[in-house]
Amino acid sequence: MKIFDFFSRNLGIDLGTVNTRIYLKGRGVVINQPTCVAINTRTNQVIAQGFSAQKMLGKAPSHVVLIKPLESGVIIDFEVTEKMLNSAIQKIQSSLFYLFHPEVIIPVPLDITEVEKKSFEDVVLRAGVRRVYLIERPVAAAIGMRLPVAESIGNIIAEIGGGLTEIAVIALNGIVAWKSLKIGGETLNKNISQYVREKFNLLLGEQTVEEIKIKIGSVFPQKENQEMRVKGRDLITGLPKEITISAEEVREAILPSVNLIVEAISDTIEKTPPELVADILERGIILSGGGALLKGLTDLINKKIKIPVHLTDDPSTSVVRGLGLVLEDFENLKEVLLPLTKD
Repeated sequence: MKIFDFFSRNLGIDLGTVNTRIYLKGRGVVINQPTCVAINTRTNQVIAQGFSAQKMLGKAPSHVVLIKPLESGVIIDFEVTEKMLNSAIQKIQSSLFYLFHPEVIIPVPLDITEVEKKSFEDVVLRAGVRRVYLIERPVAAAIGMRLPVAESIGNIIAEIGGGLTEIAVIALNGIVAWKSLKIGGETLNKNISQYVREKFNLLLGEQTVEEIKIKIGSVFPQKENQEMRVKGRDLITGLPKEITISAEEVREAILPSVNLIVEAISDTIEKTPPELVADILERGIILSGGGALLKGLTDLINKKIKIPVHLTDDPSTSVVRGLGLVLEDFENLKEVLLPLTKD
Protein backbone atom coordinates (compact mmCIF):
# COMPACT_ATOMS: atom_id res chain seq x y z
CA MET A 1 0.00 0.00 0.00
CA LYS A 2 1.31 3.45 -0.91
CA ILE A 3 1.79 5.84 2.01
CA PHE A 4 -0.39 8.45 0.27
CA ASP A 5 -3.23 5.92 -0.15
CA PHE A 6 -3.04 5.13 3.55
CA PHE A 7 -3.38 8.76 4.59
CA SER A 8 -6.11 9.56 2.05
CA ARG A 9 -8.54 7.03 3.60
CA ASN A 10 -10.94 7.01 0.65
CA LEU A 11 -14.70 7.43 1.08
CA GLY A 12 -17.90 5.92 -0.26
CA ILE A 13 -20.68 8.53 -0.13
CA ASP A 14 -24.27 7.33 -0.53
CA LEU A 15 -25.88 10.68 -1.27
CA GLY A 16 -29.56 9.78 -1.06
CA THR A 17 -32.75 11.79 -1.40
CA VAL A 18 -33.63 11.16 2.27
CA ASN A 19 -30.42 9.99 3.96
CA THR A 20 -26.68 10.46 3.43
CA ARG A 21 -24.34 7.69 4.53
CA ILE A 22 -20.55 7.79 4.34
CA TYR A 23 -18.21 4.81 4.46
CA LEU A 24 -14.59 5.44 5.46
CA LYS A 25 -12.14 2.87 4.15
CA GLY A 26 -10.83 0.76 7.00
CA ARG A 27 -13.41 2.13 9.45
CA GLY A 28 -16.88 1.35 8.06
CA VAL A 29 -19.92 3.66 8.06
CA VAL A 30 -18.95 6.82 9.96
CA ILE A 31 -21.86 9.12 9.01
CA ASN A 32 -25.54 8.21 8.71
CA GLN A 33 -27.83 11.24 8.75
CA PRO A 34 -30.81 12.82 6.96
CA THR A 35 -30.06 14.71 3.73
CA CYS A 36 -31.39 17.95 5.17
CA VAL A 37 -29.80 21.36 5.68
CA ALA A 38 -31.04 24.41 7.63
CA ILE A 39 -30.01 27.80 6.26
CA ASN A 40 -30.38 31.23 7.86
CA THR A 41 -31.60 33.40 4.97
CA ARG A 42 -30.44 36.58 6.74
CA THR A 43 -26.80 35.49 6.75
CA ASN A 44 -26.94 32.77 4.04
CA GLN A 45 -25.13 30.47 6.48
CA VAL A 46 -25.73 26.77 7.15
CA ILE A 47 -26.81 26.59 10.81
CA ALA A 48 -27.61 22.87 11.01
CA GLN A 49 -27.64 19.68 8.96
CA GLY A 50 -28.60 16.06 9.36
CA PHE A 51 -30.60 15.19 12.47
CA SER A 52 -30.24 18.70 13.90
CA ALA A 53 -31.85 20.18 10.80
CA GLN A 54 -34.53 17.50 10.60
CA LYS A 55 -35.69 18.33 14.13
CA MET A 56 -36.49 21.84 12.88
CA LEU A 57 -38.99 20.63 10.26
CA GLY A 58 -42.26 22.48 10.76
CA LYS A 59 -40.86 24.37 13.74
CA ALA A 60 -38.34 26.85 12.32
CA PRO A 61 -38.91 30.65 12.17
CA SER A 62 -39.49 32.31 8.79
CA HIS A 63 -35.83 33.28 8.27
CA VAL A 64 -34.66 29.65 8.64
CA VAL A 65 -35.22 27.53 5.54
CA LEU A 66 -35.02 23.74 5.56
CA ILE A 67 -33.60 22.42 2.29
CA LYS A 68 -33.46 18.87 0.96
CA PRO A 69 -30.92 19.32 -1.85
CA LEU A 70 -31.73 16.11 -3.74
CA GLU A 71 -34.91 15.03 -5.50
CA SER A 72 -35.49 11.58 -7.00
CA GLY A 73 -31.82 10.79 -6.51
CA VAL A 74 -30.61 13.85 -8.46
CA ILE A 75 -28.99 17.03 -7.10
CA ILE A 76 -31.31 20.04 -7.41
CA ASP A 77 -29.41 22.48 -5.15
CA PHE A 78 -25.71 22.36 -5.97
CA GLU A 79 -24.51 24.99 -3.50
CA VAL A 80 -26.22 23.40 -0.49
CA THR A 81 -25.06 19.90 -1.49
CA GLU A 82 -21.47 21.15 -1.76
CA LYS A 83 -21.64 22.78 1.68
CA MET A 84 -23.18 19.67 3.22
CA LEU A 85 -20.54 17.34 1.76
CA ASN A 86 -17.69 19.69 2.60
CA SER A 87 -18.82 19.85 6.23
CA ALA A 88 -19.12 16.06 6.45
CA ILE A 89 -15.69 15.46 4.89
CA GLN A 90 -14.04 18.03 7.18
CA LYS A 91 -15.67 16.33 10.18
CA ILE A 92 -14.17 12.98 9.14
CA GLN A 93 -10.75 14.48 8.40
CA SER A 94 -10.61 16.26 11.77
CA SER A 95 -11.31 12.98 13.55
CA LEU A 96 -8.32 11.45 11.76
CA PHE A 97 -6.01 14.46 12.33
CA TYR A 98 -5.00 14.98 8.70
CA LEU A 99 -6.11 17.09 5.73
CA PHE A 100 -5.30 14.92 2.69
CA HIS A 101 -7.99 14.98 0.04
CA PRO A 102 -9.72 11.58 -0.34
CA GLU A 103 -10.90 9.77 -3.44
CA VAL A 104 -14.66 9.13 -3.40
CA ILE A 105 -17.06 6.57 -4.87
CA ILE A 106 -20.62 7.83 -5.25
CA PRO A 107 -23.72 5.98 -6.54
CA VAL A 108 -25.91 7.54 -9.23
CA PRO A 109 -29.37 6.69 -10.67
CA LEU A 110 -29.69 4.42 -13.69
CA ASP A 111 -31.41 7.01 -15.89
CA ILE A 112 -28.94 9.77 -15.10
CA THR A 113 -28.08 12.11 -17.99
CA GLU A 114 -24.55 13.19 -18.86
CA VAL A 115 -25.34 16.66 -17.50
CA GLU A 116 -26.59 15.23 -14.18
CA LYS A 117 -23.58 12.92 -14.00
CA LYS A 118 -21.27 15.90 -14.50
CA SER A 119 -23.07 17.77 -11.72
CA PHE A 120 -22.40 14.92 -9.28
CA GLU A 121 -18.72 14.92 -10.23
CA ASP A 122 -18.35 18.71 -9.97
CA VAL A 123 -20.17 19.09 -6.65
CA VAL A 124 -18.18 16.31 -4.99
CA LEU A 125 -14.87 17.62 -6.35
CA ARG A 126 -15.63 21.13 -5.10
CA ALA A 127 -16.31 19.69 -1.64
CA GLY A 128 -12.60 18.94 -1.26
CA VAL A 129 -12.16 15.61 -3.02
CA ARG A 130 -9.17 14.49 -5.11
CA ARG A 131 -11.00 12.15 -7.52
CA VAL A 132 -14.57 10.90 -8.04
CA TYR A 133 -15.70 7.46 -9.18
CA LEU A 134 -19.32 6.74 -10.12
CA ILE A 135 -21.28 3.51 -9.75
CA GLU A 136 -24.89 2.69 -10.60
CA ARG A 137 -26.98 2.54 -7.42
CA PRO A 138 -28.49 -0.95 -7.93
CA VAL A 139 -25.02 -2.37 -8.69
CA ALA A 140 -23.69 -0.92 -5.44
CA ALA A 141 -26.67 -2.42 -3.60
CA ALA A 142 -26.09 -5.83 -5.21
CA ILE A 143 -22.43 -5.78 -4.15
CA GLY A 144 -23.51 -4.75 -0.66
CA MET A 145 -25.75 -7.83 -0.57
CA ARG A 146 -22.76 -9.89 -1.73
CA LEU A 147 -24.50 -11.10 -4.89
CA PRO A 148 -22.24 -12.65 -7.55
CA VAL A 149 -22.45 -9.65 -9.91
CA ALA A 150 -19.34 -10.67 -11.88
CA GLU A 151 -20.70 -14.10 -12.80
CA SER A 152 -22.99 -15.08 -15.68
CA ILE A 153 -25.88 -15.50 -13.26
CA GLY A 154 -28.99 -13.33 -13.40
CA ASN A 155 -29.65 -11.39 -10.20
CA ILE A 156 -32.67 -9.09 -10.00
CA ILE A 157 -32.87 -6.48 -7.28
CA ALA A 158 -35.41 -3.78 -6.51
CA GLU A 159 -33.72 -0.87 -4.74
CA ILE A 160 -36.54 1.15 -3.15
CA GLY A 161 -35.15 4.41 -1.79
CA GLY A 162 -36.60 7.63 -0.46
CA GLY A 163 -37.16 9.32 -3.81
CA LEU A 164 -36.43 6.62 -6.37
CA THR A 165 -37.12 2.96 -7.10
CA GLU A 166 -34.75 1.15 -9.44
CA ILE A 167 -35.16 -2.41 -10.63
CA ALA A 168 -32.18 -4.04 -12.33
CA VAL A 169 -31.14 -7.43 -13.63
CA ILE A 170 -27.38 -7.71 -13.13
CA ALA A 171 -24.90 -10.17 -14.64
CA LEU A 172 -21.22 -10.07 -15.70
CA ASN A 173 -20.58 -6.72 -13.91
CA GLY A 174 -23.31 -4.93 -15.84
CA ILE A 175 -27.03 -4.25 -16.07
CA VAL A 176 -28.93 -6.34 -18.60
CA ALA A 177 -32.45 -4.97 -18.06
CA TRP A 178 -33.73 -2.19 -15.85
CA LYS A 179 -36.49 0.23 -15.01
CA SER A 180 -36.44 3.40 -12.91
CA LEU A 181 -39.41 5.07 -11.21
CA LYS A 182 -39.55 8.41 -9.39
CA ILE A 183 -41.44 6.66 -6.60
CA GLY A 184 -40.07 5.98 -3.14
CA GLY A 185 -40.65 6.43 0.56
CA GLU A 186 -41.32 10.15 0.18
CA THR A 187 -43.96 9.42 -2.47
CA LEU A 188 -45.79 7.17 -0.01
CA ASN A 189 -45.61 9.94 2.60
CA LYS A 190 -47.24 12.35 0.14
CA ASN A 191 -49.92 9.74 -0.59
CA ILE A 192 -50.76 9.44 3.11
CA SER A 193 -50.70 13.20 3.63
CA GLN A 194 -53.03 13.79 0.67
CA TYR A 195 -55.41 11.04 1.80
CA VAL A 196 -55.71 12.50 5.31
CA ARG A 197 -56.18 15.99 3.87
CA GLU A 198 -59.03 14.88 1.58
CA LYS A 199 -60.78 12.50 3.97
CA PHE A 200 -60.36 14.27 7.31
CA ASN A 201 -59.62 17.89 6.27
CA LEU A 202 -56.47 17.60 8.36
CA LEU A 203 -52.99 18.90 7.62
CA LEU A 204 -50.23 16.71 9.08
CA GLY A 205 -46.56 17.50 9.65
CA GLU A 206 -43.89 15.59 7.70
CA GLN A 207 -42.56 13.74 10.74
CA THR A 208 -46.08 12.66 11.76
CA VAL A 209 -46.71 11.21 8.30
CA GLU A 210 -43.41 9.30 8.41
CA GLU A 211 -44.39 7.90 11.81
CA ILE A 212 -47.75 6.70 10.43
CA LYS A 213 -46.02 4.90 7.55
CA ILE A 214 -43.50 3.17 9.80
CA LYS A 215 -45.90 2.18 12.58
CA ILE A 216 -49.05 1.04 10.76
CA GLY A 217 -48.23 1.27 7.04
CA SER A 218 -48.70 -2.00 5.13
CA VAL A 219 -49.63 -3.13 1.61
CA PHE A 220 -50.89 -6.59 2.49
CA PRO A 221 -53.61 -7.24 5.10
CA GLN A 222 -52.07 -7.97 8.50
CA LYS A 223 -53.48 -10.15 11.28
CA GLU A 224 -54.72 -7.10 13.16
CA ASN A 225 -55.99 -3.86 11.67
CA GLN A 226 -53.90 -1.43 13.69
CA GLU A 227 -54.94 2.13 14.41
CA MET A 228 -53.07 5.27 15.36
CA ARG A 229 -54.08 8.61 16.91
CA VAL A 230 -52.52 11.59 15.12
CA LYS A 231 -52.72 15.34 15.59
CA GLY A 232 -52.65 18.08 13.00
CA ARG A 233 -54.33 21.33 11.93
CA ASP A 234 -57.97 21.37 10.88
CA LEU A 235 -58.09 22.89 7.37
CA ILE A 236 -61.57 24.33 7.98
CA THR A 237 -61.22 25.88 11.43
CA GLY A 238 -57.44 26.28 11.51
CA LEU A 239 -57.42 24.78 15.01
CA PRO A 240 -55.63 21.68 16.35
CA LYS A 241 -57.48 18.42 15.73
CA GLU A 242 -56.91 14.75 16.56
CA ILE A 243 -58.11 11.79 14.49
CA THR A 244 -57.72 8.02 14.40
CA ILE A 245 -56.34 6.51 11.20
CA SER A 246 -56.31 2.78 10.52
CA ALA A 247 -53.80 0.55 8.72
CA GLU A 248 -56.52 -0.20 6.17
CA GLU A 249 -56.86 3.50 5.35
CA VAL A 250 -53.08 3.89 5.04
CA ARG A 251 -53.03 0.89 2.70
CA GLU A 252 -55.75 2.49 0.56
CA ALA A 253 -53.61 5.63 0.32
CA ILE A 254 -50.31 4.02 -0.69
CA LEU A 255 -51.37 0.97 -2.70
CA PRO A 256 -51.63 2.74 -6.11
CA SER A 257 -47.97 3.84 -5.87
CA VAL A 258 -46.82 0.44 -4.60
CA ASN A 259 -48.64 -1.31 -7.47
CA LEU A 260 -46.60 0.79 -9.92
CA ILE A 261 -43.42 -0.60 -8.32
CA VAL A 262 -44.75 -4.18 -8.66
CA GLU A 263 -45.62 -3.53 -12.33
CA ALA A 264 -42.12 -2.16 -12.94
CA ILE A 265 -40.58 -5.34 -11.50
CA SER A 266 -42.79 -7.41 -13.81
CA ASP A 267 -41.89 -5.25 -16.84
CA THR A 268 -38.17 -5.61 -16.09
CA ILE A 269 -38.44 -9.41 -15.95
CA GLU A 270 -40.32 -9.39 -19.29
CA LYS A 271 -37.35 -7.55 -20.88
CA THR A 272 -34.82 -10.05 -19.49
CA PRO A 273 -33.24 -12.74 -21.74
CA PRO A 274 -34.74 -16.23 -21.15
CA GLU A 275 -31.44 -17.67 -19.87
CA LEU A 276 -31.35 -15.12 -17.06
CA VAL A 277 -35.08 -15.46 -16.30
CA ALA A 278 -34.39 -19.07 -15.35
CA ASP A 279 -31.83 -17.82 -12.80
CA ILE A 280 -34.33 -15.27 -11.45
CA LEU A 281 -36.99 -17.94 -11.02
CA GLU A 282 -34.53 -20.02 -9.02
CA ARG A 283 -32.87 -17.24 -7.00
CA GLY A 284 -35.87 -14.93 -6.55
CA ILE A 285 -36.29 -11.15 -6.40
CA ILE A 286 -34.23 -9.36 -3.76
CA LEU A 287 -35.50 -6.15 -2.17
CA SER A 288 -33.17 -3.42 -0.94
CA GLY A 289 -33.48 0.17 0.30
CA GLY A 290 -35.45 1.66 3.17
CA GLY A 291 -38.75 1.38 1.26
CA ALA A 292 -38.35 -2.41 1.19
CA LEU A 293 -39.15 -2.45 4.93
CA LEU A 294 -42.81 -1.61 4.22
CA LYS A 295 -44.91 -4.33 5.85
CA GLY A 296 -46.36 -6.92 3.49
CA LEU A 297 -44.38 -5.80 0.44
CA THR A 298 -42.63 -9.15 -0.09
CA ASP A 299 -46.00 -10.96 0.17
CA LEU A 300 -47.66 -8.60 -2.31
CA ILE A 301 -44.90 -8.97 -4.92
CA ASN A 302 -44.82 -12.75 -4.49
CA LYS A 303 -48.60 -12.98 -4.93
CA LYS A 304 -48.65 -10.86 -8.10
CA ILE A 305 -45.48 -12.06 -9.87
CA LYS A 306 -45.35 -15.68 -8.60
CA ILE A 307 -41.60 -15.54 -7.96
CA PRO A 308 -39.94 -15.89 -4.53
CA VAL A 309 -39.14 -12.53 -2.93
CA HIS A 310 -36.39 -11.98 -0.36
CA LEU A 311 -35.71 -8.98 1.87
CA THR A 312 -31.98 -8.47 2.33
CA ASP A 313 -30.47 -7.93 5.77
CA ASP A 314 -30.46 -4.26 6.80
CA PRO A 315 -31.82 -3.08 3.40
CA SER A 316 -31.33 0.62 4.20
CA THR A 317 -27.53 0.27 4.14
CA SER A 318 -27.09 -2.08 1.14
CA VAL A 319 -25.77 0.69 -1.12
CA VAL A 320 -23.24 2.16 1.33
CA ARG A 321 -22.04 -1.35 2.26
CA GLY A 322 -21.51 -2.00 -1.45
CA LEU A 323 -19.46 1.19 -1.76
CA GLY A 324 -17.38 -0.01 1.18
CA LEU A 325 -16.71 -3.39 -0.43
CA VAL A 326 -15.57 -1.67 -3.65
CA LEU A 327 -13.22 0.56 -1.64
CA GLU A 328 -11.77 -2.37 0.30
CA ASP A 329 -11.27 -4.54 -2.82
CA PHE A 330 -10.88 -1.87 -5.49
CA GLU A 331 -8.65 -3.81 -7.92
CA ASN A 332 -11.10 -6.71 -8.19
CA LEU A 333 -14.29 -4.65 -8.29
CA LYS A 334 -13.29 -1.58 -10.32
CA GLU A 335 -14.90 -3.10 -13.44
CA VAL A 336 -18.34 -2.09 -12.11
CA LEU A 337 -17.50 1.63 -12.12
CA LEU A 338 -18.92 3.99 -14.74
CA PRO A 339 -16.71 6.02 -17.08
CA LEU A 340 -16.41 9.64 -15.98
CA THR A 341 -17.79 12.41 -18.20
CA LYS A 342 -14.34 13.90 -18.77
CA ASP A 343 -13.09 10.47 -19.87
